[in-house]
Amino acid sequence: MLVNSDGNPWTPDGFRSSWRKACAKAGIVGLTFHDLRGTAVTRLALAGATEAEIATITGHSLRDVRSILDAHYLRRDAELGESAIRKLEAKSGTGFAK
Repeated sequence: MLVNSDGNPWTPDGFRSSWRKACAKAGIVGLTFHDLRGTAVTRLALAGATEAEIATITGHSLRDVRSILDAHYLRRDAELGESAIRKLEAKSGTGFAK
């Protein structure tokens, strides 16, 4: 997916070096590429992507995608909880949250 300025796939060392330079230029301290991947997992899930779609994009296994979402992100997202309640209400017609 990602290629360097010559159009070739990144080598691990080349990517690491360019990542560090980009972080320094942006003033980013204490984050890694894996943090970016974790954020991508979360944003994709919140956008409605399936776990399989997310794994395909990020290169994680399905197990890792589930683990990232469960351990760090989605359980803290109030919008997901509200969405689940709206779906329940729509299905049952009860209006619990009103």
